[in-house]
Amino acid sequence: MHVLDLLQLDSLGLHLLWGEEALLGQEVAGVTATDLEEPGRFLGPGELVLSGLVWWAEGDVAKADRFVGALADAGATALLAGEETHGRVPDEVVAACRSHRVPLVAVPARTSFRAVTEAVYLRQWGDLSRRPTRLFALPENVRGELSRLVEAGAGPDELLDRACAHLGRVSCYLLTASGRTVARTPSAPELPARQASAASARGGVWLRIETESSPYDAWQLHVPDPDAAPPRVLHEIAEVLAQSRSGQNRRLTAERLAGQELIGVLEGTLAGPAAADTGALEEALAGAGLPVGGAYRVLAATSGDALAEGLRHLENATYAVGRSAAVLHEDPAGATDPAGALRAVWPMLQQCGGPQAELRLGLGTRAEGLEGLRASLSQARFALTSADEAVPVRGVEQLDTLGELMAGIPPEVRTVYGTRTLGVLGDGMLRETLEVFLANNCSWARTAEALHLHVNTVHYRIERVEVLTGRDLSRLDHKLDLYAALRCG
Repeated sequence: MHVLDLLQLDSLGLHLLWGEEALLGQEVAGVTATDLEEPGRFLGPGELVLSGLVWWAEGDVAKADRFVGALADAGATALLAGEETHGRVPDEVVAACRSHRVPLVAVPARTSFRAVTEAVYLRQWGDLSRRPTRLFALPENVRGELSRLVEAGAGPDELLDRACAHLGRVSCYLLTASGRTVARTPSAPELPARQASAASARGGVWLRIETESSPYDAWQLHVPDPDAAPPRVLHEIAEVLAQSRSGQNRRLTAERLAGQELIGVLEGTLAGPAAADTGALEEALAGAGLPVGGAYRVLAATSGDALAEGLRHLENATYAVGRSAAVLHEDPAGATDPAGALRAVWPMLQQCGGPQAELRLGLGTRAEGLEGLRASLSQARFALTSADEAVPVRGVEQLDTLGELMAGIPPEVRTVYGTRTLGVLGDGMLRETLEVFLANNCSWARTAEALHLHVNTVHYRIERVEVLTGRDLSRLDHKLDLYAALRCG
């Protein structure tokens, strides 16, 4: 199966935008649909990449180059770009494909990605493999049973089990983009999230469940053995799971609203006197599905979607998630360390969101009662502010140095303090002398040696610092004032 074969199908209406004949004759190994900005870890050599170009922004040459570069690095055979989102395939994408030598084919709005995918699999596994059984779809009785189960609100575990039962002992997984197992068939062994999300684990068949989702919890159907099931059967199973996900999304939306109402009680943003009443807290906890009473911990994140998916990775956790914060009911025995568990999950979420997502998470302390939970929320948001690229998940208990504590102070506040305290020194020798003096525990001799100065010169400069700043460096509190100001700079 080659790209040229697809271009010759009048029913698809595909249009070649760029591609040399030799490149168009490469063997197609499979199809992946994605709108991630950096999809490389989801791709394997020889794959056709279908993209609606949702990730693209007007005039963003770098973003187009990064996306197409990831395809080239992964060994993709071609990019099939949908015209529906932007009305055309942007010139920047065409230029990037030409630069990276990735064939580019436009998919008209009238042609669904499913039609393209099915055309590939029918040709690859039907005509070319000489296995007519590959053309068979789900048996009628199985489709009817799955339809009834969807209407009854069956969960993905039951749906996947029944959908694959007629295939024998096939290992099949329903996974999120972050590697969490949503469901698996009885014969499928456990698949750790880290292994599932790793690029090296992306063999076999992977089908994205086309439904509304975030980059972190998008569903994917995974069959490790590509010969274990006919492709059309897997596509029909994926459609059934998409229907189930749509129903689940409505429930999750309601849960997020209840979670945000709980956060509103803690923020005091609800109208009326009830917002400050303990009864309002108990009502909000119950409405969000949390036990009334016991200890809780509040979490704050830069992305509520990432936070929700991260918490779903925690086994037996009970929580409620709002727009950007969550309340986690703590294990009375204290056996689970949520901060540690979320630190293990966070790198996988960061991979899903990409570098531009800047995912960070802060955790407050265990707390009880309305005032305790409000304090935990404030702590979580402060810890979130202090989190950075090196430590993206930070619990307030981690703030055990002055530097870490100050990292949580908003940058604009730190700037004002540093400028107000040290601005009179300028950026020259007095500031440098102060830095070295404090770094050497206010030792005149060691400071002079470090700066290659006479001790008397150091004395003179420090006296000038004291006069200009109004601080006495023989006092501990004044030393701390100046040290903090330097850290703020």
